[in-house]
Amino acid sequence: MKCTCTSKYRIEHDPQRSDEKTRQHPCFSTEAHRQYGRIHLPVAPACNLSCNYCNRRFDCNNESRPGVASALLTPEEACRLYVRVRSRHDNIKVVGIAGPGDALANWPATRQTIGMIKEMIPDTIFCLSTNGLKLLKCADALLELGVKHITVTVNSLKAAIGARIYQQVWFEGRRYDGAEGARLLIRNQLEAIQYLAGRGAVIKVNTVMIPGINDRHIPDIVKAVGARGAFISNIMPLIPAPGSVFENASPTGVHELHAMRQRCASDLQQMYHCRQCRADAIGLLGKDLVMDGAGGELCPVKAIKKVI
Repeated sequence: MKCTCTSKYRIEHDPQRSDEKTRQHPCFSTEAHRQYGRIHLPVAPACNLSCNYCNRRFDCNNESRPGVASALLTPEEACRLYVRVRSRHDNIKVVGIAGPGDALANWPATRQTIGMIKEMIPDTIFCLSTNGLKLLKCADALLELGVKHITVTVNSLKAAIGARIYQQVWFEGRRYDGAEGARLLIRNQLEAIQYLAGRGAVIKVNTVMIPGINDRHIPDIVKAVGARGAFISNIMPLIPAPGSVFENASPTGVHELHAMRQRCASDLQQMYHCRQCRADAIGLLGKDLVMDGAGGELCPVKAIKKVI
């Protein structure tokens, strides 16, 4: 089947918004995910949002979804893991921090991990995923560290819709509930995307398509983030996580998801190859592996603690 994703064209023919590192990033390039791998380092356990589709306490070794990790690592352990993996697999050049909480809600650990790896392996491509609540506050520091690929999850532009997705937001020592918290989150997300894109960062916007809640609103989200400089949109299906508020919700239909991506493709290029990776995923997309400490061979992700 011929791929209908537009990212290859945009990445190869838009020199102002991409470079060789982007072409080697499996989450930002259609072609890259077939040759280049990534490693997600689970150094960020805390989160500053309470999302109705999330349950970070639940972990199944055979499960692949955001927020899942079999073990937490310190920055030192994470650095040793990457050095070991990279020594055997040079195509794994992308280091991402995607949880299992929020990378910026754990800013000291995230900053230390990136700094240590950058010093040891300078050609590493760094990225992180965040809900965007603290992104504007950390923006300049991220750019100074060399983090140019940033994923922001934006699920709503309207506080009333956001209030159905987020229960609480914690920001600068205060808790915000319902629409008040959603309004704060949305403002911070949009301001940060525009600020970072204007300074050369490559921004991917994730949006969870939640039937009956934000699905009709997604075209507006894509247009808004595209207007602020986002590079690519990744519309993802809802995975009802056991123990979450939405555990009994209907998952997003495959046909509905594809139709939404096609509808939004004229406003912003779409990612079609996302695997909704775990926070400790290693390898090519869809092939989550880690190094076995005994002989350096690849093994299932559940063995992560063997490498440290």
